Amino acid sequence: MHKKITTIALAATIILLVSFFKPGDKNPFQNSDNVLTAAEKNSGWALLFDGKTTDKWRTYKNLPDDSWEIVNGELHCKQEGVTKRSDLVTKENYASFELQFDWKVAKGANSGLLYHVLETQESSYQTGPEYQLIDDLGYPGKLEDWQKSGADYAMHPPLKIASKPAGEYNHTRLLVNGAHVEHWLNGVKVADFSAWTPEWEKLKSTGKWKDYPEYGKAKSGLIALQDHGGGIWFKNIKIKKL
Repeated sequence: MHKKITTIALAATIILLVSFFKPGDKNPFQNSDNVLTAAEKNSGWALLFDGKTTDKWRTYKNLPDDSWEIVNGELHCKQEGVTKRSDLVTKENYASFELQFDWKVAKGANSGLLYHVLETQESSYQTGPEYQLIDDLGYPGKLEDWQKSGADYAMHPPLKIASKPAGEYNHTRLLVNGAHVEHWLNGVKVADFSAWTPEWEKLKSTGKWKDYPEYGKAKSGLIALQDHGGGIWFKNIKIKKL
């Protein structure tokens, strides 16, 4: 009898946890960082960071850098003591995918994750759309809405502010399925748009990217972690091709 009650209670607990587990939230059943569950492996997820090496990454255009380090299972871009900075990019190209990762920023710091990046320009942001990562509360200066965390940077501002304060980890889910793109932040959908539509083309031609003809045009490319002066940490970076 006690065993049956315990089983029922366990089942009820699992149902309760799942009911509160919104898309984009950190998996409540995964207690360890930088690993995949058996279910994730079976469904096609792959780790892009194992907490120990940067084997899946290299620098943009293979430029020299001394800004990135791995400490305590976190991929960290340093603010101090850096002589050569560079973004990190994946060694593999991706077209349609779902990407999830955890990130935190230092006070006042600014970074981003970019995708469909080509190496035809001086910087990754000149070709790749950017999921913005920034200290919304402590940034030293006025932020436009399209500069805030979760934005499709300089194109689509976040629908709401869902970021946590500097020093606290956020969870991001980025869905790129053909032209359709969704940005999720801490379980909240903060952007939902389609690329290459008349609306998208108008935003590009009248905004920051009007003088960057290759911006957002590629349908496949590298994923980049931006070094924008450091002060950013990443972990639990995983991807599933669609």
